[in-house]
Amino acid sequence: MNTIVINDTDNVTSRMAEHIALVGNPNCGKTSLFNQLTGARQKVANYAGVTVERKEGVITLPSGRQVRVLDLPGAYSLDATSPDEAVTRAVCLGELAGEVLPDLLVCVMDATNLRLHLRFALEILRLGRPTVIALNMMDDAERRGIKIDVAKLAERLGVPIVETVAVKRHGSAALLAQLESQIPLLPAVKAAATELDDIHAEVRALLADTVVMPRSTDQRDDALDRILLHPVFGLMILALLMFFIFQAVFTWAAPFMDGIGFVVTTVSDWTTSFLPEGMLHSLLKDGIFAGLGTVLTFLPQILILFFFILVLEESGYLPRAAFLLDRLMFRAGLTGRAFIPLLSSFACAIPGIMATRSISDPRDRLTTIMVAPLMTCSARLPVYALLISAFIPVKTVWGFFNLQGLVLFVLYFGGIVSALIVATVMKKFRTDQSEHALLMELPSYRMPSWRSVSIGLYERASIFLKRVGGIILALIVILWFLAYFPQPPAGATLPPIDYSFAGQLGHLIAPIFAPIGFTWEICIALIPGMAAREVVVAALGTVYALSGNEDAVSHQLGSLIAAQWSLPTALSLLAWFIFAPQCLATLATVRRETGSWKYVGIMTFYLFSLAYGASLITYHVAEALL
Repeated sequence: MNTIVINDTDNVTSRMAEHIALVGNPNCGKTSLFNQLTGARQKVANYAGVTVERKEGVITLPSGRQVRVLDLPGAYSLDATSPDEAVTRAVCLGELAGEVLPDLLVCVMDATNLRLHLRFALEILRLGRPTVIALNMMDDAERRGIKIDVAKLAERLGVPIVETVAVKRHGSAALLAQLESQIPLLPAVKAAATELDDIHAEVRALLADTVVMPRSTDQRDDALDRILLHPVFGLMILALLMFFIFQAVFTWAAPFMDGIGFVVTTVSDWTTSFLPEGMLHSLLKDGIFAGLGTVLTFLPQILILFFFILVLEESGYLPRAAFLLDRLMFRAGLTGRAFIPLLSSFACAIPGIMATRSISDPRDRLTTIMVAPLMTCSARLPVYALLISAFIPVKTVWGFFNLQGLVLFVLYFGGIVSALIVATVMKKFRTDQSEHALLMELPSYRMPSWRSVSIGLYERASIFLKRVGGIILALIVILWFLAYFPQPPAGATLPPIDYSFAGQLGHLIAPIFAPIGFTWEICIALIPGMAAREVVVAALGTVYALSGNEDAVSHQLGSLIAAQWSLPTALSLLAWFIFAPQCLATLATVRRETGSWKYVGIMTFYLFSLAYGASLITYHVAEALL
């Protein structure tokens, strides 16, 4: 039988490896292994010229040496059919501009699914690059009675194979030891002279020679799938799960939000107490603390939402949710593969839009991109939380449910329904009405890696805080300047903000939004909200602080707007944010992903139209009923 690769011992060169790359199929546990190896010492960015995410960290070997490690996007084949796979191929071949050719490839395989993962490993070995194979999830393989002759498999493949359990504390120790011995001398690896015509036949031969598998699937997975993938009970469980998450976002976060609010107020009062009244005092109290402080209080809700998304992803449930919803999404012109990008959009539309790269059909991918902004992103959450806490009473309904959580669920559900309706309309305008079947891997159920979940939460908190300390701070300072200058003339009777640049602009555009019940203060806040949605809350805090409500804003913005806005106005603003045009960063991402300004224009127009129409109907219906 032909051997895929052999060690080239004739041209061994002694050199220190500086750069390792992890490669593997999706769902092989590669990212968990990356988190195990690098911990929090990792950077997340994009590859130059593309929107594919780049994750790099540092490994500390047993000797204390440190080596850079790159977590490449998951790929099923080097015959790339998606941007993710194209980047992985280009990096492995040293063809990606600005990216260093890895000194060593670590190919991660799922020990419970070698039939699929060996195919990709064989492609990697054919590249002729120095390679080590990490046979991951060995604990699951042993539990299922799968016996793998690791030594024979390593001999057949011609490269070292180490066993790993990425979700356990010391599950990567064997890999670290192998890297320690492998890295000082990197043997070049070359492809066999004879190319295999049928890689599937080679996989079958390797499995027959090195693997004993009692059954093709996990008995526990089959038992759970009979319930969780049931066409009726499975959908009910999914709906209840989503409902529980939104209840938890409000209920669990409340004490943490109160604590952050107390700290911000205390720091604001203490800091400004040393300053005389004037411009600097106003900038700190009315601008930075009134604006940024209000946004910071919503960090617990955002982290709780991300916690559940990460746990569902780690457990293997998300692909099953996609399978469950495929039939419903198919009728709306989407595919089950769109579920994960759309779910990611609940956190932020930008990674959700980028995640559509996994959808091979360009029509389905474009449709998913166009409806992703309708998912309720975490940047909307501070606005929803502010309005709900201000206008919806805290009480229990039907003996169990939090009323505020119910309202939040309805808002999220409204975005989902709207996305399905828009996708259905887009399907009617397709020239190609052919359909494609959903083909996707359902990974085994597993306990989440709490280390990976913690790192994911840390990353999301860092991103949020950087936005607060970066773009939001800059916008708030600009808004404060526009709301503070020019100062009112002598003998002025109105609050100072009415005479400022922001006040004049707000009064100028107020007639446009008057039919939907928006005040001129809301109109001002919507402008910086185009840069980042959460800025709307901070902008309202700054505007009302400069309108003569400084003390009230520093303690509770919600109570202030509840006293000054009507309920129809609040409901109208909630409806607006279900549909409102996305932030500029999202629109820029749509431009990069589609390569066309036309779709950016279409998205902006239809979202603005839906937002205005929904707010108009909501406001007048609420006025008629209340």
